[in-house]
Amino acid sequence: MIRILAVDDEKPIAELLRMTLSRAGYSCVCAYDGIEAANLIEKETFDLILLDIMLPGIDGFELMDYIRATGIPVIFLTAKNAVSDRVKGLRMGAEDYMVKPFDVLELLARVDGVLHRHGKLQTNLQVGGLLINTLSMQVLRDGKEIPLTRKEYELLLLFAQNVGVVLSKMTIYERVWGGEYPENTRTVELHIQRMKKKVGWDERIKPVYGMGYRLEGDA
Repeated sequence: MIRILAVDDEKPIAELLRMTLSRAGYSCVCAYDGIEAANLIEKETFDLILLDIMLPGIDGFELMDYIRATGIPVIFLTAKNAVSDRVKGLRMGAEDYMVKPFDVLELLARVDGVLHRHGKLQTNLQVGGLLINTLSMQVLRDGKEIPLTRKEYELLLLFAQNVGVVLSKMTIYERVWGGEYPENTRTVELHIQRMKKKVGWDERIKPVYGMGYRLEGDA
């Protein structure tokens, strides 16, 4: 799974990034200052970094000097909107530069674009007789498109990217709907039932007693 590091000292923004990226099928780790981010980059592997500039400890420009040697692509995501800052960030080697406040759909489009340029994102997934195009969000079986709602598509993509993995109802809810899993709800079960019937996965998505659901791989 694609791993993204979001570096922002404003925790509500960092949490928004984590939720947005998780719902899009990415794994997102947050750091709240430059030193914490540097330590994570040294110890762990990331495919992309979303980097604020005004950070405690080490600011984003200083951190960029360190990141550049690792080859990890960077998108600056900051409130600094001066042209001089944009030019500096791009000249330092950043792939892109976005100014806060940002639109989450635009952010995801730019993230996808950078990952594609670096060959890290698979555009087409072939799972269980389906062809899933993650750019157009189209789902095809035998060349015919299957109409899905946005939530059904996000649910399908989550399973397709985690074949053989048991996904708890709590995990599914957090990744697709966002927020904490509410008690006494059948939202997850009902959406799974509708989605798997539409795509012909009645026998592929299996309930795992007391744990959640698992998409079986091709035999």
